[in-house]
Amino acid sequence: METLEKLFKKKKKLVVGLMSGTSADGIDAVVVEIKGSGDRTKIRQLAFETYSYPKGFREFLFKNSNSETARLDDITRLDMLLAVFFSEAAKKIARKAGMNISHVDLIGSHGQTIHHLPIPISMFGKSIRSTMQIGNPSAIAKLTGVVTVGDFRSGDVALGGSGAPLVPIFDYLVLRSTTVNRAALNIGGIANITILPQNCSIKQVVAFDTGPGNMIIDNLMQQYYNLPFDRDGKIASNGKINPSLLTWLLKHPYLKIEPPKSTGREMFGEDFIQSIISKTRGKINQDLITTISEFTALSIYLSYLRFVQRKIKIQELLVSGGGAHNYYIMEALKRYFSGIKVIPIDEINICSDAKEAICFAFLANETISGNYGNVPNATGAKRQTVLGTICLP
Repeated sequence: METLEKLFKKKKKLVVGLMSGTSADGIDAVVVEIKGSGDRTKIRQLAFETYSYPKGFREFLFKNSNSETARLDDITRLDMLLAVFFSEAAKKIARKAGMNISHVDLIGSHGQTIHHLPIPISMFGKSIRSTMQIGNPSAIAKLTGVVTVGDFRSGDVALGGSGAPLVPIFDYLVLRSTTVNRAALNIGGIANITILPQNCSIKQVVAFDTGPGNMIIDNLMQQYYNLPFDRDGKIASNGKINPSLLTWLLKHPYLKIEPPKSTGREMFGEDFIQSIISKTRGKINQDLITTISEFTALSIYLSYLRFVQRKIKIQELLVSGGGAHNYYIMEALKRYFSGIKVIPIDEINICSDAKEAICFAFLANETISGNYGNVPNATGAKRQTVLGTICLP
């Protein structure tokens, strides 16, 4: 308790944020200096890097994220193996920032989502939602010697929420404007959007997952081009849209579900991708990448039209995540959001690649400070609550 009391009283902390998303292409690690908490938070980024997983790991992880191929013994081992990877990433990013891991006050780790089931079902007379992030935070604390906060989503799920998205509290405290209506869009494996009306209160914030971001594109790039992703959107920019495929994609039932909502690989993963492939056999691979990239941008825009515009018209769209580097997707967003300023979040001095890792450093600081971490309008939880499990070294 003495350790936590000292940490609570510190006005300035060095915090490592660790994030591995739906694409599972590596661990995003950041070191930030955080002063204060809540709406008085000041964040300064000191170092950022993405550390790739070993060859073959991604496929092994996806195998154990699929209920048809997962093994309980593999998942149990993966929980500890990921903790080792996350701990090594924390030590590396500390060194990159010019310090030893012992100088770090706190680690915030998202972990790796292995299964996300936000739709409630009845089991033994109880209504249950569930989500699982592996990469044991207790092990990270022991391996680094640093207080670690992890398992951020379970508390929200326990209160009837979907446990996602969790970025909105960061967006609200850091990105809201007193002069314009903003939306913060993160295009990772899954795309999520946060609506921030001018000078808004937390109760006015709306956020949800719009659907797939880079996840399907990355999968198809690996299958057809043996590349991890479509760098700068070059493949998509040289293809043509397949109208019949795009029409079919836009009929996906998730797109019509009212927020709050969240999604993941369970809905847009391997089974969905195989359906796409079966519908496009004999077609030009380049056109497939173009069509899926168009679908990503259009599904984001349609989400705005269906669920946001009738209540609030945005003036700025701030884009982060890997999709912010995809020229095709960014140009498509500018086409659809005509008259709205569409810019990478880097232009307001927040690194688009580091944003989600920064968010989990921020959330760890909020947890240690005893502050709420969720936004009920975004997750559907019954109330705001402090998130995460605090693990001592």
